[in-house]
Amino acid sequence: MLQLNYIRENRDAVIERLTVKNFNEVSLIDDLIQLDESRRKIQNESDAIAAEANAAAKQIGDLMRQGKREEAEAIKSKSSGYKEQVKLLTDKLSQIEQELQDKIVQVPNLPHSSVPIGMTAEDNEVVLEDGAVPVLSERALPHWELLAKYDIVDLELGVKVTGAGFPVYKGKGARLQRALINYFLDQAAEGGYMEVQVPILVNESSAFATGQLPDKEGQMYHVGGDDLYLIPTAEVPVTNLYRDSIVKEDQFPIKHCAYTPCFRREAGSYGAHVRGLNRLHQFDKVETVQIVHPEKSYEVLEEMSVYVQGLLKSLELPYRVLRLCGGDMSFTSALTYDMEVFSAAQERWLEVSSVSNFETYQSNRLKVRFKNEEGKMQLAHTLNGSALALPRIVACILENNQTDKGIRIPKVLVPYTGFEYID
Repeated sequence: MLQLNYIRENRDAVIERLTVKNFNEVSLIDDLIQLDESRRKIQNESDAIAAEANAAAKQIGDLMRQGKREEAEAIKSKSSGYKEQVKLLTDKLSQIEQELQDKIVQVPNLPHSSVPIGMTAEDNEVVLEDGAVPVLSERALPHWELLAKYDIVDLELGVKVTGAGFPVYKGKGARLQRALINYFLDQAAEGGYMEVQVPILVNESSAFATGQLPDKEGQMYHVGGDDLYLIPTAEVPVTNLYRDSIVKEDQFPIKHCAYTPCFRREAGSYGAHVRGLNRLHQFDKVETVQIVHPEKSYEVLEEMSVYVQGLLKSLELPYRVLRLCGGDMSFTSALTYDMEVFSAAQERWLEVSSVSNFETYQSNRLKVRFKNEEGKMQLAHTLNGSALALPRIVACILENNQTDKGIRIPKVLVPYTGFEYID
């Protein structure tokens, strides 16, 4: 959530930056500024009346102690309306503050100056590519056929138990999943991330604080009876560990990783591009989260990008890094890098990770603050990155590593799987 004082003091710059995200609702920005002016005016008026009431009360007390009862009663009668005036102003102030809140959550985060202008994924900027694309034989199969061939993931059983998008992993498929999770967690620990195990259901305050609510695209699963939400990513509970907190500056960077299942409705996703493991309603992911000093956040973003690239290299997967354009970025992000892996059997790039800097957009909602060197309270910056989401990693391992002997397991995973091939 943007800070009102920044919007007020930088109106034109805010409007200009938001156009990069294809947000052109200038009237909303002006409404916010006008509401803020009204709020401050009413607050000043209320404070002035309250000060007069306090002064009158002190004067009445002094006169009563001096035995000047008639003078005291006259002042008391004159000031009798103060309380009602303050109440009316307080009610009006509450109404305006609610309007401000309702409107400011409709404004996305400001994109960083390096964000490319564009409308769709086609306008994203390719930052780098790494690794050789494997050349498969004519008999090569897409991963959804490999799942059935080796009986490692059963999509139909998932439909029976729950519905489409909820696969059942079996045998070596389940062990490969577990191997990837443990490998990613071990690598995160080596990278200085402290592992946490967090709830996969969160309350409304948590979902709002990290920007998942209001849910504009209807992608979250809501448990109505308890008014809780299934998490779309571990970013939500992990970042909320620090909600309403004042951290010490010497704690930076705060680094956490967590493995959780993730749940997304994926409303409106249809077609061949969502076959097999390409897009699921439930999937596993290891997430990394950092809370850092504002002066370091873009340096940290680059470090997190390099870290994820290191995982992809170790898995021997060809990948590329994209800087997302304004139209393809999330509502809450200031700058996002997507990492995509090339799926040789599908002959296309698949997103497997996003690494984002939210600057103060989340921390303003979370109220994650620290005292700077001058002793003043300041909002921290928050970042997160998938490290990594499993379904498409599994899909690309299966497709890119198919041989006459079976599916070759990347060397770094063999100590975790206990086998070199799925056959």
